[in-house]
Amino acid sequence: MPKDRFSSSLGTVQQLARYNQEVFGRFERSLRRRPWAEMVRDRGTGHLSLKDTLVHILNVHEAWMVAVAQKRWEIFDRPDRTKEAIDSWAKLRRYADRVWAEENALLAQLTEKKLAARLRAPWMPGSYTLVDAFFQTTIEEAHHLGEIIAIYWQNNWRPPAMTWIENLRAPR
Repeated sequence: MPKDRFSSSLGTVQQLARYNQEVFGRFERSLRRRPWAEMVRDRGTGHLSLKDTLVHILNVHEAWMVAVAQKRWEIFDRPDRTKEAIDSWAKLRRYADRVWAEENALLAQLTEKKLAARLRAPWMPGSYTLVDAFFQTTIEEAHHLGEIIAIYWQNNWRPPAMTWIENLRAPR
């Protein structure tokens, strides 16, 4: 595989970020129609509950787009970002709002040069570009939304659209 695996197009990264936030929002809005007890029930998935899976997706974005990309390591000391601390829809929404605001602050000052900058995360070997980090958050979010979709199917619930095209066009 070539050393630079992805084109570092600023527009591509901005679209990925917009997609991630939109599809997360669709799932959050859909799940809000369910009782909180449904959100916290152990489903036997990687992060056990629907709520914990949503929190993990936000943790991934915050770790890569805030801690690594902006060198703001103090976020890991925040007690309000843990799955135990998020015990209501209001707390989940506050956390999501904060993560997306911090990610959008990064997006607002991005340049091609910043996208190509080398980064390091203490939990992963090697170094990578900020473009790699955006792809990492996107792929990981899609993976975990797949777990959530499986729970929808098991319960005969209709999942929200998660396709690229359906999430980047204006809702009908």
